[in-house]
Amino acid sequence: MKMRSKIEKLKEGEKAAGISGVVILVLSFLKAMIGFFSGSLILISDALHSFADFVVMFTSWFGLRISQKKPTEKFPYGFYKSENIATLFISIFILLGAVELLKEGYFKLFSISVLSLPFPCLLVAIISIITSYFLADYLSKIGKRINAQSLVVSSKEKLLDVFSSVIVFVGILLSIYQVPYVEGILTIAISLMILKVGIFSMKDSIFALMDIMPSEDLVNKVREVISSIQGVEEFKDLKLRKSGPFIFGEVKVKVKKGINVEKAHEIADRIEKKIADEVEEVDSFTTHIEPQEKKIMKVVIPVALDKGLDSPLMEHFGRTKNFFFAILDKEKKKVETFYVKSNPFMLERVKAGLSTVNFLLKEKIDAVLTKEIGEISFHTLRDNLVEIYEAKGKTAKEVLDGFLAGELNKLEKPTRKEEETIESRWRGRGKGPWWRR
Repeated sequence: MKMRSKIEKLKEGEKAAGISGVVILVLSFLKAMIGFFSGSLILISDALHSFADFVVMFTSWFGLRISQKKPTEKFPYGFYKSENIATLFISIFILLGAVELLKEGYFKLFSISVLSLPFPCLLVAIISIITSYFLADYLSKIGKRINAQSLVVSSKEKLLDVFSSVIVFVGILLSIYQVPYVEGILTIAISLMILKVGIFSMKDSIFALMDIMPSEDLVNKVREVISSIQGVEEFKDLKLRKSGPFIFGEVKVKVKKGINVEKAHEIADRIEKKIADEVEEVDSFTTHIEPQEKKIMKVVIPVALDKGLDSPLMEHFGRTKNFFFAILDKEKKKVETFYVKSNPFMLERVKAGLSTVNFLLKEKIDAVLTKEIGEISFHTLRDNLVEIYEAKGKTAKEVLDGFLAGELNKLEKPTRKEEETIESRWRGRGKGPWWRR
């Protein structure tokens, strides 16, 4: 679906370049004819400049058309860079046109044109102004919508053509009244503006061909997407490169050590799908998964009372009164800090375990140490990459000591088959406190 939309965008750009090219060619022919019969050198010069614009649009059209070709064995990444090559040629034509216009402006400082058909010259200059403006707006909108560099560059050049055509109009008008110097000075000024656009366009196309990183805003957008994915511990070596109107990227992502292959692939798929959905310019993104063993972990233990490290363990997970949170330094095998929070969902009528899990996930926990856990709680925690261990001991300290010593077994399945409702517990299935029933 996404590839089809990209091809459609390239076709839209190709159509825009084709329509613009035809319009510019007709305008160039009109200028040349009127300029020739009226004896207006500045109009003939502008006709040549417009013909150069036609070559620019043809190059852009050709580049966008080639970009639509499917990847081959020799070109596995497709032909998107043909658009960058087209932009490079466009830039060269812009520079050549600017130099020629600069020369023409210099010579106009020493001569005054005598026109035989002044009013048709003025009319075609006005038509050129209006046409260039609408073409610049049209190409800019299409180019930005499909992220086509060659069309955006062409729109800038056409916008300068508006000013160039204004200068031509003023030059023709002043030629009628035999005013010296003004035509040459204005021509030199506009040629310098065109020269600047050509230099910057050439720089952008060369950088794109050399795989320069895209804008900082886009890079930050990709970083935010990767960071938002549950299970990503950290990432590095983010690489993005521009290829025509699209971007290719890759990144190395670290996940918890011991995570199974299926879950690792799921994390990679989440990253790539979310980037595809939220960063439209990205055509292909590759995620390399690497394991990471966290030195600092945050674990949680269900406890009955808040007595610090001596808090007594509570067997049931979803109906526990309090949760003991501890930050552990696994390398130094010690507890860095801890705190206790009451469970706001212990008296929930149904699915207390699920509500409790969502409460704990907001605490950014890495592992749960518990004696009992139901199916819903177990699978929700595992889906969010939280490890679950069978707690051993009577107090939080004993459980933590066992965990740091590597003596606790990781649970691979829930200890109970279903979450119990509070009504079923109060009905008294067995003896002892209600939380043990």
